[in-house]
Amino acid sequence: MLDSIPEQLREPTVLAIPFFALMLGLELFAAARLEQSHDDDGRPRPGAYRREDAKASILMGVVSIGTSAVGKFLALFVYAALFAYVAPWQLPIGSWYTWVIGFVGLDFLFYWEHRIAHRVRLVWASHQAHHSSEYYNFATALRQKWNPTMSLIMWLPLPLLGVPPAVVFACYSLNLIYQFWVHTEHIGTMWRPFEFVMNTPSHHRVHHGSDPEYLDRNYGGVFIVFDRIFGSFRPETHRPTYGLTKPVGTHNIWTLETHEYVSVFRDVRSAPTIRAKLGYVFGPPGWAPRATERADRSPLSHSSGAPR
Repeated sequence: MLDSIPEQLREPTVLAIPFFALMLGLELFAAARLEQSHDDDGRPRPGAYRREDAKASILMGVVSIGTSAVGKFLALFVYAALFAYVAPWQLPIGSWYTWVIGFVGLDFLFYWEHRIAHRVRLVWASHQAHHSSEYYNFATALRQKWNPTMSLIMWLPLPLLGVPPAVVFACYSLNLIYQFWVHTEHIGTMWRPFEFVMNTPSHHRVHHGSDPEYLDRNYGGVFIVFDRIFGSFRPETHRPTYGLTKPVGTHNIWTLETHEYVSVFRDVRSAPTIRAKLGYVFGPPGWAPRATERADRSPLSHSSGAPR
């Protein structure tokens, strides 16, 4: 079957598109069975969809496939050079242990990249788009960032340790495919040993919550054990409130992807000192120098100060 598919389309995430579409359709069908999409308090009901929100998520995912492909194409030259000329050894691509090392190693690096994305504002400016939906469903899983630069930087240790670049890219695609199914409210908690080791819908719902007790928790991609080891794990104790702490208030995909970069630029331009400028770029989302904090900040400034 693979032979009938053009070589450039054999990327795992592209091959998974029919699966994504099927799961999305099933969840849309389930959502359509609901009598209403919002509770009496105005919050989206579990598993609900809003047409404009889902459309924005899908379009952001489509663009992300293209930007990621360009980023990986450029990174391939660097990875190949590191693998061929710098790595102290080269793991054989046909051996099972190479794939295990690549898969687990990439998820470990994903954990730290994800954690950095929530604690360094410049990186958060790219990642916040994924958290911008107030709905939690399979469409939200497709709401991906367009700037993969931080990911490509974080994967550098793998080719340096002799993991073939093809394995690195394939393992990242498999990592993303796994994360698709955890974006749903239709699955509760699962078998306890599985919940202890693996990322699940329950764990990832916490990560998308804007509630104070849920902020900056459960960064894991495939495995949740790294959160348990490094102290960022939080169990789900109540249904989260999804979205950003300060909603962007639009379904324009360009604004959703870039508004935080605009805020960073605005804050840096108005910062009075070099320290303040650096703080706005490399400090955590929502950082501000104490002497210049004001209650009447611009509505766009820090509009995504933390995931909601």
